[in-house]
Amino acid sequence: MGKENIEKYSAGYALVNYTAGLWHNNVFYRKVIVLGRENINPDDHLIFAPNHQNALMDALAVLFTQKGHLIFLARADIFKKKTLAAILYFLKILPVYRMRDGFSSLKGNDEIFTKTIDVLKNKNGLVILPEGDHAGFRRLRQLKKGICRVAFQSEEATGFNLNIKIIPVGLEFSNYSRYRQVLTVAYGKPIEVSEFFGLYKVSPERALNELRSRLSDEMKNIMVHIESKEDYEAIDELRLMINGKFSDDIRVPKLIRDRKLISEINLLRSSDPSLYERICSLSLQIKKSIKELNIDYRLLEKKSHPAGWLIAGMVGIILSFPLFLYGNIFNLTFLGIPNLQVRKTRDLQFHSSIRYAISLILAIVFLPVFLILTLIFFTPWWLGLIVFLSLPLSGLFAWNYYLQFRRITGGFRIRNLIKTKNKEFELLRKNHNEIINLIAELQNEK
Repeated sequence: MGKENIEKYSAGYALVNYTAGLWHNNVFYRKVIVLGRENINPDDHLIFAPNHQNALMDALAVLFTQKGHLIFLARADIFKKKTLAAILYFLKILPVYRMRDGFSSLKGNDEIFTKTIDVLKNKNGLVILPEGDHAGFRRLRQLKKGICRVAFQSEEATGFNLNIKIIPVGLEFSNYSRYRQVLTVAYGKPIEVSEFFGLYKVSPERALNELRSRLSDEMKNIMVHIESKEDYEAIDELRLMINGKFSDDIRVPKLIRDRKLISEINLLRSSDPSLYERICSLSLQIKKSIKELNIDYRLLEKKSHPAGWLIAGMVGIILSFPLFLYGNIFNLTFLGIPNLQVRKTRDLQFHSSIRYAISLILAIVFLPVFLILTLIFFTPWWLGLIVFLSLPLSGLFAWNYYLQFRRITGGFRIRNLIKTKNKEFELLRKNHNEIINLIAELQNEK
């Protein structure tokens, strides 16, 4: 599978896609929530436009929540080595040349443009990240014109008969870099490029700008978008403080709750500036205290931490410690080793991409080895199979074991803070109660 036939079906790619998606959706993330599937008609000629905050994981979020063989556009400089270029073409990624790649290289975009038309005609679905590059902020930045230009020029080259639709995509990660987080993918209503044909025929530049503006608005409507730069940290922390406990909620996903909260805070900024400033100030104070006292919001929200429950929990932790050690055979192999490479990477937004890629490669290499070894050393064969299947299950147990251990030790820590009448903790509780009540009053007014 090369550039010339990238839009065609490939059995090899289908196998890799299925395997990688299984790892992505069931192991790397603990939950993947998808909203707006009804907005996608596979019989349409589609361009997907996701926000770009988390490097490679943004593209994978779309790939593994859609059927079919999507084609991606990526910067051309990563295609310089022939071996890597061959791999990228196999993975259905096409290069886009930029001015920084050299003026002469821009001619290469003519060939790529022709290929994108083949992709759209074949109804693969084209994925373009319209912000151009990634940034670790929950805010949509200025969109590049490239995605609009591809849509219009593809229509123009085919006599305006494709009826291309652009699907805005909102991505939200409960944490950008950690394992076993929650990914939410929201597909918005399609934007019909045909709505802008009349304007495009009169003034292509105006049509590009208007389509880009429309796409930007639609993307902001389905993602967590914190407009304020000066109060970004306070509002971002407020989301975690108020809605963090709803991360796994499917009925009313956290993304929807966060958008509602941000909207209310934005309105408050103009209607009651002093209250807005008070909430932002409290948010930052609470964030600082939480970090210094080494506790989290779930522990802080609990009204009490009964000694009996904590002791019983610690007994359970001690008794199940051997199973925790067994589970770390899986975790250290597939989740621990990638951390060694992550430490060498300065760009924090690449951490999850590196973790995912390395853990997937290790899984492809070592899981068959583990299966063979368990079948050799355990008889009958079904016992070996049970032992093999117990590895990922025990790995999941070990991960939850660690979280439970942190909750129990955190509970003991809070009991000690209460017992010693720690002034900083008392202020933290006071501030936390105040901000919770202020937000509750704000939401009850709606």
